[in-house]
Amino acid sequence: MTDLLAALLLGILEGLTEFLPISSTGHLLIAQHWLGQRSDFFNIVIQAGAILATTLVFRRRIWELATGWRDAPIRDYALKLAVAFLVTALVGLPVRLAGWELPETVTPVAWALILGGVWMLAAEHFAEKRGDVADITWKVAVLVGLAQVVAGVFPGTSRSAAAIFMAMLAGTSRRSSAAEFVFLVGIPTMFAASGYAFLELVKDDALGSENWGEVALAFVAATATGFVVVKWLLGFIKAHRFTGFALYRIVLGALLLLLMPAGS
Repeated sequence: MTDLLAALLLGILEGLTEFLPISSTGHLLIAQHWLGQRSDFFNIVIQAGAILATTLVFRRRIWELATGWRDAPIRDYALKLAVAFLVTALVGLPVRLAGWELPETVTPVAWALILGGVWMLAAEHFAEKRGDVADITWKVAVLVGLAQVVAGVFPGTSRSAAAIFMAMLAGTSRRSSAAEFVFLVGIPTMFAASGYAFLELVKDDALGSENWGEVALAFVAATATGFVVVKWLLGFIKAHRFTGFALYRIVLGALLLLLMPAGS
C-alpha cells in the first residue's frame, strides 16, 4: 500500500470515528498498526479536519448563536456553551500540564472502550425513565465540561460519548438535544486542544519532515467524511438508540485485549 493511500484511509477513518461514540483513538491505534505510525502533527491535522466538518454542519446554528444575543433563549444557550468550554479549559489545562493522561496503548484504550460501552447502556436506560427532556441546564453544561476532561485523560473513552451520555444522565434525556450541545461545545474545545498540541510540537521542534501532499489529502478526507457522518448521526439518533454503538465498543475493546500486544 502506498503512503498516499494510507494517508487517505487514515483521514477517512478519523472523519468516520471522531464524532461517533466509538473512539477515534481506538480505531486509529488499530489502523496505524497496519498502515504505519504517523506523526503527532499528522494526527492533529486530521483531527482539525473533523472539527472543521462539524463547524460546517452547524454553521447556521453558530451564526444564530453569534448574532442572536438579544434573544434570551439564544443568549442563555450560548452562555451555557461558554461555561462548558471554560470548565473544560480551567480543569483540563492543569491536568494536561501535570501529565495526568494514560498512554495511547492497547490496554487502557481497550478498557476505556469496554467501560464506555457499559456506561452508554446505563445512561440510555436511566434517561428513558426521565422522559423526553430537551432542556440544557447549567448542571448539564458544567458536567459536560468535566466529561470532556475525563475523555482527555482516558484515551479510548471518546469525547463525544463521554459528554453526550453525561448530559443524558444529568437531565437532557433527548438524544438529539444532548448531541447538538456536545458537538457545538466540542468545536472550540477541540480547536483549542489541537492548537495547544501544535504549539507544544513547535516548542519542542518536533514537527519533523512532513509529506505535505499526504497531510493535505488526509485533512480533506477527514473533513468530507466527518461532514457526512455528523449529518447522518444527527438524523439517526432522532429515532434510534445508541445501543448498537455501545455493543460495538464492548466487542472492539475485547478484541483489542485478545488480539493485539499490550504495549502497542
